[in-house]
Amino acid sequence: MRIKPLVTVFFFSIVFAVSPAWAGSCLTSACHQALAGLKYPHQPVKDEECLACHLQRATVHPIPKGKSFELSAKGAKLCEQCHEVLGKKRVVHPPVKDGDCLSCHNPHGAKGRFLLDNGEDLTTLCLGCHDSAPFKQKFMHGPTAVGACTQCHNPHESGEKWLLKEESRANCLKCHADLAKALKESPVIHSPLKNSHCTSCHNPHGSAVPHVLRKKLPDLCLDCHGGIGKKLTAKTPHKTLQQPGGCIECHQAHYSKAKGLLPSDEKSLCLGCHGSDKLGSPPLRNIKKELDGKKQLHGPIQAGRCSACHDPHGSDYASMLRGAYPTGFYAPYQEGAYDFCLGCHNKEMLRFAETSIYTKFRNGKRNLHFVHIADKRKGRTCLTCHEPHAADGEKLISKEGPPFGAWLIPINFKTTPTGGGCVPGCHRSLKYDRDKPVVYGQEGK
Repeated sequence: MRIKPLVTVFFFSIVFAVSPAWAGSCLTSACHQALAGLKYPHQPVKDEECLACHLQRATVHPIPKGKSFELSAKGAKLCEQCHEVLGKKRVVHPPVKDGDCLSCHNPHGAKGRFLLDNGEDLTTLCLGCHDSAPFKQKFMHGPTAVGACTQCHNPHESGEKWLLKEESRANCLKCHADLAKALKESPVIHSPLKNSHCTSCHNPHGSAVPHVLRKKLPDLCLDCHGGIGKKLTAKTPHKTLQQPGGCIECHQAHYSKAKGLLPSDEKSLCLGCHGSDKLGSPPLRNIKKELDGKKQLHGPIQAGRCSACHDPHGSDYASMLRGAYPTGFYAPYQEGAYDFCLGCHNKEMLRFAETSIYTKFRNGKRNLHFVHIADKRKGRTCLTCHEPHAADGEKLISKEGPPFGAWLIPINFKTTPTGGGCVPGCHRSLKYDRDKPVVYGQEGK
């Protein structure tokens, strides 16, 4: 029995179109041989299931100047025949949103995983659409430097901004585990890190500034701490603030166990620099040497608070003091000239020649602070008798005496229950008594 020619053609075209054996014939030396050499082939290609995606529409293949196959579906619909449907989350990558899977993926296979030709380094692929400037900086974020974009970003869709895999802060801390641990253990957290995102200070991709900061220091800090910026133009700025490290020379950037994000208690921090004879040019004053072994400490020093007297960022007054204080040895009292000391000590101490309440340094009611400082010709400053930081003598009076040019003026101060006296190098031996005033000129009788 003969089979009719038309029936024969139809029969073999059906067998040819659906037979798995035919699928294998696509990867022959004469046809699509290159697909067989792909390092990471698409699973249908690996399984020689070409008909999973392609449908034959013509009985002859190949057709000169034509196509005998077409895709079984268009755009993302083709991929969704096997892969899950994407684009349901809040933020969708534009190619996914447009159903253009092939803008990133090779449909048959690639040199790298996930049908990507660039392998693990996605830089070239991503910069095909994204601006390249942030990825060519001097200082690069680790994942960015090696093209590991998907370490932080989901390539298809996300519930977070910028296609992040997790909420911004959590996204950073999943790698910076040491920081995550410290944040849980530290009582003081930098406000941006506590209430906002790491990207408030850091550029997540790259920067011209170390630590991928958005700006150089201290400019970055001054965006929030504007008041500190005024200290940079003060007459006496803290030179540390002007160093390349800027603010982080004294402050921790992320967390601390001490107030003000200091790396240690305030006094220890300050003495880290002001505790040597070798730092600075000229060398900084060695305050540690002045404190060591002293019996009497100035109240703020005893409390460990250098900033009670000195503004740590800068001041319009000498030695970064928080208020006005004369710089010379002689400085008769006038309103405002001693505001620094009188910020803590009784403001009325230097205003009245006689008093019974504003000072204990008096002979009867005669105010001896007024006598020494308010003298219009040679009023002497507080530092003539008192040390600002520490001393072995009572009332912070130095046993060595204050410098007067090349000479240290001895004071030899001693107290009694109701007064005291001194034998200084500036006048004869004198005593005072609050209850029984000494009559000067007759004190030896």
